Amino acid sequence: MVAERLICGVDEAGRGPLAGPVFAAAVVFRGEQAIAGVADSKVLAPRRREILAATIRAQALAWAVAQASVEEIDRLNILQASLLAMRRAVLALGLAPSLVLVDGRQRPALDYPTRAVVRGDASVPQISAASILAKTARDLEMLRLHALYPQYGLDRHKGYPTPQHLSAIKHYGVCEIHRQSYAPVRKALQERAGARP
Repeated sequence: MVAERLICGVDEAGRGPLAGPVFAAAVVFRGEQAIAGVADSKVLAPRRREILAATIRAQALAWAVAQASVEEIDRLNILQASLLAMRRAVLALGLAPSLVLVDGRQRPALDYPTRAVVRGDASVPQISAASILAKTARDLEMLRLHALYPQYGLDRHKGYPTPQHLSAIKHYGVCEIHRQSYAPVRKALQERAGARP
């Protein structure tokens, strides 16, 4: 009997924001399984993403979500932190994939055959599913952080550098959830330091 080929899709969410962790997810489907409606998370409405995420979690053979912290992002840089989150997600699956397909041009360090797929989130169902799980998990975390730091409006922009977020940083200052290695945050810190008597 030939062992089933386990294709794992991996994607991240949250490389661009100024605040919060970066998330990654790994998804393995059963054989030729397809889940209707699965697409790149960026083209899906938030409610549709949530419905699909629940379906993926219920029907996938295996899935895992992991993250890299703000401290890790600042220490390693966002690319390396994203790859670390991806590695953590794959290792948390509880099975050994035959092949890991990663969205983008870079691959995390893994002991499994791994291939980078440019725009894989739009062309590989497993990667699309991973993008949905990573995005919905990160959005949930940003809502949790919003409850702790409501002054920044994280529930609306999810930490991205919108005019509203930049204005809030200028007004309230930088806090522990902000990525200090990012230029707008660094600039705000420098300006605040320069304004002190």
